[in-house]
Order: sequence, then C-alpha cells, then structure tokens
Amino acid sequence: MNANILIPQCLSDGEICATQASPANAQIVHSGAACNVKDDNISERIYTIKEGDTLVLQCIVKGHPRPQVRWTKTAGSASDKFQETSIYNETLRIEGIQRVQGGRYYCKADNGVGVAAIKSIRVDVQYLDTPVLTVHQTISDVRGSYYQEKTVFLRCTVNSNPPARFIWKRGSTLIEQSKDNGVDIYEPLYTQGETKVLKLKNLRPKDFADYTCQVSVRNVCNIEDKSVTFRLTNATSPPMIRLSVNDTVVVDPGQDVPLSCDVIAGFPPPNVTWSRYPGLLPLSAQVRGSKLILRAVTPADAGFYNCSAVNNVGNPARKNVNLVVRTMSNLTFQITPDSNKDSETIQMRRDLKLSCHVDATPQDKVNYTWYKNGAPVYNSDSLILLRSDPDMAPGTSSLEIVDMKFRDLATYSCVANFPGSRVPELRVDINISQNSVSPPMLAVPPGGQAVSVREGGTAELACLVVDGKPRPPVLWSRADKDLLMPLGKTMVETPDGRLRLRNVSRDMMGAYRCQTATYNGLNIKRREAQVQLNVLFPPTLDPVFQDVRARNFQTVTLRCAILRWNPPRLTDVRWYRNGDAIRMPMPDLKEVPELKFKLEPTNNGTYECRVSNIAGTSTCTFNVSGTQPYNVEFYFDTPNPVRILKGNNYSYNLQWTQKDPEATDRIMGYWIIVRKNKQNLVYTQIDLKGKDPEKGVLLSHTISNLRIPLSYEVHLAPITTYSRGDFVSRIIQYSEHHVCGFEDERICGFSQDRSDVFDWTRQNHLTQNPKRSANTGPETDRSGTKEGYYMYIEASRPRVQGDKARLLSPLFNVSSIRGPKGSGRVPYCISFYYHMKGKHIGECYIKKVRSIASVDSVMWSRSGHQGPDWKKAFFNITPSGPFQIVFEGIRGQSFEGDIAIDDVSITIGKCKEENTVANAGKTGKVGCDSVCVCVCVCVCVCERERERERDAE
Repeated sequence: MNANILIPQCLSDGEICATQASPANAQIVHSGAACNVKDDNISERIYTIKEGDTLVLQCIVKGHPRPQVRWTKTAGSASDKFQETSIYNETLRIEGIQRVQGGRYYCKADNGVGVAAIKSIRVDVQYLDTPVLTVHQTISDVRGSYYQEKTVFLRCTVNSNPPARFIWKRGSTLIEQSKDNGVDIYEPLYTQGETKVLKLKNLRPKDFADYTCQVSVRNVCNIEDKSVTFRLTNATSPPMIRLSVNDTVVVDPGQDVPLSCDVIAGFPPPNVTWSRYPGLLPLSAQVRGSKLILRAVTPADAGFYNCSAVNNVGNPARKNVNLVVRTMSNLTFQITPDSNKDSETIQMRRDLKLSCHVDATPQDKVNYTWYKNGAPVYNSDSLILLRSDPDMAPGTSSLEIVDMKFRDLATYSCVANFPGSRVPELRVDINISQNSVSPPMLAVPPGGQAVSVREGGTAELACLVVDGKPRPPVLWSRADKDLLMPLGKTMVETPDGRLRLRNVSRDMMGAYRCQTATYNGLNIKRREAQVQLNVLFPPTLDPVFQDVRARNFQTVTLRCAILRWNPPRLTDVRWYRNGDAIRMPMPDLKEVPELKFKLEPTNNGTYECRVSNIAGTSTCTFNVSGTQPYNVEFYFDTPNPVRILKGNNYSYNLQWTQKDPEATDRIMGYWIIVRKNKQNLVYTQIDLKGKDPEKGVLLSHTISNLRIPLSYEVHLAPITTYSRGDFVSRIIQYSEHHVCGFEDERICGFSQDRSDVFDWTRQNHLTQNPKRSANTGPETDRSGTKEGYYMYIEASRPRVQGDKARLLSPLFNVSSIRGPKGSGRVPYCISFYYHMKGKHIGECYIKKVRSIASVDSVMWSRSGHQGPDWKKAFFNITPSGPFQIVFEGIRGQSFEGDIAIDDVSITIGKCKEENTVANAGKTGKVGCDSVCVCVCVCVCVCERERERERDAE
C-alpha cells in the first residue's frame, strides 16, 4: 500500500511520544467531463477529454508537515503558455480546454522530508473538425485515339484526435475499391492533417453524382460523425476572377473607393470573400457580394486588399490590389557647400546645393517646384534642377548653383505637391545671403557636462546651438549604442537642444550624445558633445528583513551587505536596538556593516542597521530572539486518533512536530490549553522530562477526559527557560464512525491503489458511460436518487480477465490496545452497500490480512447475480494497530458483471447481532469467474514500512 503509517511508541495518558515525520505522498484524482481514463502502461494514466469541456485534476497529498503542491506541464500537440508557469494549488481547473492544452501534467508534493513526491497524468484532448472536400481534375492525351481521358481526384482532409476513419459514398451507396475498378482510394504523402483521396479514373457517366466524405472518431467523447457532400457534374470547373481595377490604386484621403471582383468562370458558383493585409478590413468597409466599398479612406486604410473565389474545385482563385492613400508631411531642407572644395561655408565663385525632401506616399509621385524670389526656376548654365538627387535620400529634389555670383544671393523656395490631388502642398523658404548662412557651434552650458539627479526626479540635459544659421535641431542618443532612450527609441529630436527626462531611474544613468541634425541646416560634418547623467539612489541592502534565532549566551553576528549605491561614498552607518541607538565606535564605511554581540535574555529584540549616503537611508532589519522558539506544526492527516474511556469519555492523541528546535534555548516542554465554548477546561504544562525535541520527529500527547461526542479547541505553544512561543490551535472532534457516500469529489479521503491495474470510478446516473454494458450497473445510488454518486467498476473493454482495481480507505490510527472495561481490543463494525447485477457476476469475498504476513482468510462472500437492488453487508474486525479498508475488484471472463459500492461505514463497536453476516466458516479459497468486489481489512504495517521503521531506529 502507498500509505505512510505512523505508529506511536507509547500510549499512556500525558506521556510524550516521538515518531519520525512522514515524507510527502501524492496521487492525482480527476473529475469533470472526462470521457475515459485508461492506462497506457503501468506508470502512466491517460485522461481523455473532449475539447471545450472542463478539466479538473486534484492532487491528493499525505505526509507531515503538510506538503505544498505545485502543478507543471509539458507541451502537448503545440506549445502552451501554461508550461512556462506553475500553479500552487491542490486543484487544477481549466475551463473550455483546447487541443493545444493537451500534454503531461505533473503534481509535485514536497514537505521537506525525504524526496518530493511526483505524480503525472497525460491529458488527451479529443476533437473532430468538419472535413474539407476539394476536387482536382486532369486531362491527358491517349495515343491512337480521338478522345481525351479525364481523371478526377476528390481530396478529403480533416483534423481530429484520435485519427479519423474515412467513408466515401456515391449517393447513398458505400464506395468499395475492391468492387469498382474505376475508383482508387489512398492516402497521399506530405499532406497536412488526415487526408483520403478518392480517384475516379477515366471518368464514366455514372461517376457524375453526389459524393460524400464521412469522418468518424467512433463516437469517442460522444463526438458525432461529420460529413461533407460535393456534386460532380460535367460542368464542374475551377473558379476564375477579374478585378475592376489595376494592381495599384492611388487615391486622396477622404475618397470612396469601390472595388469589384467579378467571377468569370467556375462551377459550382464560387464563394467570393475579401480580406486585407496587414490587419482586418476597415470598420467603414462595406461588402456586397463580390463588391467592396471603402468609405472616406484614411492613410490607415492603405494596404493590400485580396479577393478570393472558392468552390472547392482546383485551387482558389486569388487577386489583390495595392491601395495607396496619398500623404505628405515633414518637409525638410539641406544646404551643402561646395563638397569638392571640402567647404563648410558658402563662398562666391564656388558651387552650392540646396536640397528639399518630403515624407510622402507614394514617394515617387511627388512633384517639386523651385522658386527664386517668387519666380519659377528653370534649368540654365548656372542653375541645375535635379528631380531625384542620387547623392541624397530617395525622393529628394536638389537645386545646384554653379559658380555662385552676387545675383544668386536670394530667397529660394521649394514647393512639394501631388499633381491633380486635393492633398495640400508644402513649402519651405531658404534665404541665401552672405550673413544668413553660417556653420553651427554646439556647446554644453557651464556646469552641464555632468547632471546629477535623485532617483524618481526630473533631469534636463542641454546641448545648445550657438552662432549657427539656420539653427538645426539637436538629436540625442545614448553613447552606448546597445542602450535605448526612454520609451524605447534609439534617437530623440529636440528643437531647442534640451532633453527633459522624467521619473529618472538608475538604469538611465550613463553618457548621452548630442549632435546637430543635417536637415534644416548646413549639410556638413555633425557637431557632437556628451553629457553625463548621474542618478543618485540610496544603498540597496541585503537582507531587508531576517528572523534570527539563537541560543542565549552565544555570539550572534548580524551582517548588512551593501549591494549597490550611488554615490559610492557612505555618510553614516548606525545600529539600533528596539529603536534606540547602540553606542559603538564609528565603523569603517568601506566594509560590510557588521554587529557582533553576546545574546542574552535582556538584549533580545529588533535590530536595525541604517546605512546612509547623500541620496537617502536604507535599513536592514533583524528580529533577534534567543528565548522565543518557533511555532509547532500539527500533524494534519491523522484521521481518528481516539481512545474510548470508561463511561461517556474519550481521549485524543495529539501529534505535532517542532520547527527548528535547536534554533533557540532548549525547549523544556509545552503549554496546552483545551477549550470548549471559549472557556478553558485544561491549562497545563507538558514536561519533556529532559528529552529534547528533534527536527522532523513527531511528538504526541494524549488528552483525556473528553466528553462524547463533543469537539474541542486545542492551543499548543513551546516553552523555554525564559519565554514561551506563540500558541497555535486546531479543532479535535470525536467520531464514532466514518461514513462515506462518495458525494464529495474528494471521496472522503479514499484513494486509488497505484499498484493495481485500473481504478474505481465515481459516477452517478447522469455521468454513466452510454456505451457501458447493457443490463449491468445501478440506475441510482443506494438512496434511490439518480443524482447520488457511488463507486463503480466497469468490466467492459479494455479490461481483461484478471485485472484488479483496489480502493483504499483513509488510515485509521488506533491509539488504544484495549477496549472499554478491559474487554480486549476495540472492535469495529464495517458495513457497506453493494450492487451486483449481471449474468457474469462471479463470487465476491472479504479477506483479512493478518499482521505483516499476507495470510488470507475468507470472512464474507457472495456469488452470482444478486438482483437489481442495493444490498447491505456487515462484519466485525478487531485491529491491533492502524488499519485501512481495501475494496478490491477482479475482472472475470466476460463483461456483463459490473460492481458498485456505496455508503461505506466504519463504526467503533460491534455490529448488531441481528445484522451481522458471519461467513467465517467459509475458509476455502474462492475463485472469481467474473468481476467481483473484495473487501480486505489490512493492518497497514507492510514489510516495506517495517523496514523504514528499522532504518529510522
């Protein structure tokens, strides 16, 4: 059994017991809309679910301290974001699961004791898309004949999981390749999805008919078959289309643009659709059949508009048109002195070039016109117009002044427009005179070479243009080319040369380059400068907070590491205890601040190390205690540690572990408070009698004189010589019996045995498999309602003869060895309801496993068909220690023999004589011809667990 069993080594009232804490144990249970759960092999379970349903997986954990659960996943048919994250929850729920979310899901439980427990389950998402049927035709010459032979291929493609089965029909008649020489059915190579091709060879008159491709996944997950039908005629032909416009259409903003996609061939009549790249069709677009109307277009509506015609014959017909919306903005100019003379100023008797550029769409349709003092400029010996300057950016127009004379000093204007367009023209004026053009000078203001600002503040970096005519804008970038400017830009333009940075962070610190732009000024070598931004921030310390526990009268060292700070010069380091400054020599500001002292009961408290520079102060905080121990951790999964006493009393075996018991002064004992209705009934000290608690070892204490059937609130805190820890609390309850109707998804703590072959299934009438065996299985639960749940064994395929399913109850921790009034071991009454309907029901029996040996003896049995009703069974046990109840089912020779159980009850005390079923006399070995249910009473100390106990000792 996969149970971690803890057996106390002492049982007397008030005595402390010690037992090793148990490592984590995990298993995965499932619920929701599962279609099927099957075993692929011994180690893995496959959970099959329909796409769109809800997946619910639950990780049931055991162990002490209580394990933490983490879910992870590996990719299924496609990558999924879930594999990059973890979910820390016992229940994993995915609404509307999609096919890409299939894969292997892992539940990891870890409580720090031993190796973490990991379980996995593979989720198989099943789906069936509607198939797509396409028709392809070929015509080939036949030598020596006066006719051509036509071959038709009907290609049917579908996406599915599991792989789909294809059926071809002509009309309503199934097409079988073996019975018709004129057809060929095969799977083509290198196709996407699952594909079947029906080839019609040398087309015959009877081949003109309706063809249906039907796909099926054989109703798995209740996925119905899907089909598609195509009518093949002698007029069947692929589509052909024609656009009403050319490949490129250029329009002004605000215009309406009608586009028409005319079908000129194709049967059946093709379906015409419009799409756009990139992006979707504009919201203002109107589609009317094969026509598309774009209303009042804007530059955002530009792009490629695609027309597609599809009739599933041959390949789709596609045509596209490029819609260009005229735009024009950002008109700039450049003045280039005589580059042949390497000049940076304009001079008489030298050449000068004026360039003009506008950002436009389409760029090649822009018309540039040059004017001199308002009069148009024409080509001459001294003035040369370049429509597209090869030395400049594409779409740039230039005016070259050759051997400049005084008559060439004037105001030149560049006008950019689209001929015949309503887009407004743009104009820029360039004044050329002896004192209107001069090279720029770039200077950083005095004291501005380095700018310091506190983190979170605002900084202004300045690079000013002086003496330059005309004044160009200033471009800013990071000196380190790998670093970007704020907002992710590589370069930022400033008209006045001042760069303003808001909410400055430490990653903005570094050198910034400023440079003159080549446009709107002289096209000469750029002037550059640098400004250093220095961001001031207080020290970053480690740790920010630390809980320090140590034993009194030992030396404690507190260290406050300084990770980053700017400026790197500290101004002050001070230590405080409980808010009061500690007098000590000024520490070396270049070293890690450190405080050493001898811990005593009088200097416990909160210590702070405050480290300062001119940007601010940061603090390391230490909570130092040598007297207050850590809290206890209750053993969370003890089902029923109860002992019946004389009269109407009972005792409770409280179990816990102590976190880091050696962290502080020696733990001498524990204070325990037992309350009822907020009134203290018991306030007493538990004495450890000189035995120190150990990390990870369970401690036990028996609380006596509790009244049946009341529950109590228990508070527990460790105590040392000088102090007491914080109280932690839990509720203890008396329970005479354990009853499970399986209505809760957690099935009352029952679990599937991982060593068996298949599992019991929780179901009701509404979740039954519609393909389950006929005339077997209950229609309702034991109470007679169709909504009620029960546990069920399905004997149909893929189960085979001899397969076992085992269901384990929670562990019952019997803390007493004698019953009330010295009557020996405490008896338990085990009862349950069973349902055995089916002609192949074999014999069902109860076995008892004695001690650690696998000695079987039949305690109760039934055989054969038991009728359509639920029946009740009872028997007594007298366990000598912790025990579990095991329900086992074995698959027999045939499938009509399913078993169900419900309302399992485990009650302290003997069963009533009139209800006790005693078959102890039947001690022979019972064989099962079909499915049977076996209820096994197992004292849960198997040989493996016994070996672990020996190793621990």
